[in-house]
Amino acid sequence: MMKNILEAKFVKEMCDTTANMYRLGWDERNGGNISYMLDEKEVAEYFDINCILRTIPLGFNANELAGKYFIVTGTGKYFKNVEKNPEENLGLFRISKDGKNAELLWGYSDGGKFTSELPAHLMSHIARLKVDPENRVVIHSHPTYTLAMNFVHELDEKKFTHTLWEMCTECIVVFPDGVGVLPWMLCGTDEIGEATAKKMEEFRLVIWAMHGIYGAGKTLDETFGLIETVEKAAQIYMLTCNRPRINTIKDEDMVKLAEYFGVKYRKDFLNI
Repeated sequence: MMKNILEAKFVKEMCDTTANMYRLGWDERNGGNISYMLDEKEVAEYFDINCILRTIPLGFNANELAGKYFIVTGTGKYFKNVEKNPEENLGLFRISKDGKNAELLWGYSDGGKFTSELPAHLMSHIARLKVDPENRVVIHSHPTYTLAMNFVHELDEKKFTHTLWEMCTECIVVFPDGVGVLPWMLCGTDEIGEATAKKMEEFRLVIWAMHGIYGAGKTLDETFGLIETVEKAAQIYMLTCNRPRINTIKDEDMVKLAEYFGVKYRKDFLNI
């Protein structure tokens, strides 16, 4: 007998994460999306994996992820509604053998489909899995202060990362690999997906200028925490950027932090 999908840990995690992101104001209306890669074993506890509800074209070839399972937020869906009606706002599917389709096993019950940003998500999964085989999550959101910072700070990866690292003692420890930055690009296209994936080869966090941020990680908590830390640092920056700076975290102090916590940091992003 199959278990109740609404009791699945991964569904509850998606509901909790989307609710938190909406509460924080990161995902207004239908802004933002999440993709979470699952193991066949955990999926098979809830479904007959051979019973495909419908096949949805991906719009690009994801053959490197053929046979992989994902639970993904739906296109046009509001994060505030996921917790109330997960079956309509989420979908669980398998990438077909030829990599061209999503084989829907559950969700999108109103006839909908996955987020329009799915190509960017899947390209990012492919890139991150080559760097970290345990990567399972990609989150895109529109955190308020991170976005505001885009308009008043140089969109240079080294300078942007360095400023964030200066804002909170924990920053260089939480994201020692820094933050990648892309210029404004048309969303929902293969071009921005390919550019994001390229950045994901060296960063777990990628800024989409004047749009939002992409984060990748092993779990929903880790990935949420990455974006949360950037957003806190950006908030502190925006609250202080028009005032004289009397104190700062020095580069030599950042080195002490990184080395004390044993993280591999971007030494080229420091001014030493």
